[in-house]
Amino acid sequence: MQKLLIANRGEIAMRVMRSAKEMGIKTVAVFSEADRNMPFVRYADEAFCIGPAPSSQSYLRADKIIEVAKQTGADAIHPGYGFLSENASFSKAVSDAGLIFVGPSAYSIEMMGSKIAAKQAAKKFNVPMVPGMEEPVTNVAEAKAVAKKAGYPILIKASAGGGGKGMRVVNHEEELESQMKMAQNEALSSFGNDDVFIEKYVASPKHIEIQLIGDQHGNCVYLFERECSIQRRHQKLIEEAPSSCLTPDIRKAMGECAVNVAKSCNYYGAGTVEFLVDNDLNFYFLEMNTRLQVEHCVTEMITGIDLVKEQINVARGNKLSFTQDELKINGHSIELRVCAEDPVNNFLPDTGTLEMYQPPKGPGVRVDDGYEQGQAIPIFYDPMIAKLVVHGATRDEAIERLCRAVDEYYIQGIQTTLNFGKWAVQTEPFRKGDFDTKFIEKYYKPEYLTDTSADTDEVAALLTGFLWDKGKKQEPVVQSVNGTASNWKLKRR
Repeated sequence: MQKLLIANRGEIAMRVMRSAKEMGIKTVAVFSEADRNMPFVRYADEAFCIGPAPSSQSYLRADKIIEVAKQTGADAIHPGYGFLSENASFSKAVSDAGLIFVGPSAYSIEMMGSKIAAKQAAKKFNVPMVPGMEEPVTNVAEAKAVAKKAGYPILIKASAGGGGKGMRVVNHEEELESQMKMAQNEALSSFGNDDVFIEKYVASPKHIEIQLIGDQHGNCVYLFERECSIQRRHQKLIEEAPSSCLTPDIRKAMGECAVNVAKSCNYYGAGTVEFLVDNDLNFYFLEMNTRLQVEHCVTEMITGIDLVKEQINVARGNKLSFTQDELKINGHSIELRVCAEDPVNNFLPDTGTLEMYQPPKGPGVRVDDGYEQGQAIPIFYDPMIAKLVVHGATRDEAIERLCRAVDEYYIQGIQTTLNFGKWAVQTEPFRKGDFDTKFIEKYYKPEYLTDTSADTDEVAALLTGFLWDKGKKQEPVVQSVNGTASNWKLKRR
């Protein structure tokens, strides 16, 4: 592999390119018209526009991406995550074009892409399952029979789904028919497939996933777990590794189950097996993501393994550079997704320009970002603008380091999830590790982030005076995070 095309954008494109550069591999970027001035475009050795801003006309155009790869002499394509990363047809098309797909085979992607097929495959290896059905439900009568056997509440899920789409919780039988139709309609609209299945709804579970990687020689290992329970709209906001609740025995059992899931579909490359974990630490297979995860960084921080380099080595046909016994957990890592969202307004996406953008630095702090100061946040893509990742010798140190890093992260022009992240990790449930996927519903209120302390009032007065002196007759907006002293106040002299 001498030249690698990255079929993605933003921070993950930068992330892949950096590892490729360290391996002496040339890189090719593809970009939409909206991303013409993005850092990843300038960082690549070569860059080509593949279409207008909408992803359906650019980043999802497999034909254009493969065409650029051939034109530039690239011999491999890395899909990143999102877009075409879990598209079996794309994987096959890349291979059919004589190129290397840095990811699993089309067979593995297709099998694990269907939640029903994935459950059927995993069950053969005795991986624990949530009670329910393993075939698509075909009619309401059948659905009622399955629900009665599993016991309410039940969960209707799209077989080809993800991100919470095509998912409905049903508490009573009289709701089932209408909720099933809505789930099918949403699944058809989002994925072109209205197959749904039913399983027992595990109320307020923990969401814990196992990172694994396998090579093309039959070797597969797990790189421990990530705690991903703090979510909004079934999408993660804060992840950490390792989980604060697992015992060594349960960690080993979950890891071995994850490897068995990989074996069930002859998997190679990096992947993640997700589990639901109840209050008694019983775990149940949820799904497998056949790609690199957004939150892979925390695993890298506690293991010292560069997962992107390992992906590339596996794609080259090499054996894994380490064994299971050589893997150890070193300290603790936490990731906060820095999204252009307003936590005070139901985490709705925010748009605007990064009038100020200065990421934090210092020991144990890593920022994977894809934007620079002065750039606009486009409305066409995911609102995540960066990942703030910290590492500490202990979980408490990692928490304090994240808080310090949030205080040093300067963003103006858009609302972000930074202040929510600092608030969340300082709560008693988080500190104790006593939380689940209902964390936001149980503990969070928007007013917790809108503290109008005397300190804030003083800062506002000082800043108003400063701007007035400069002849700018405007009223500034000054925010504080949980009442902590603002740097405007600290630096007013």
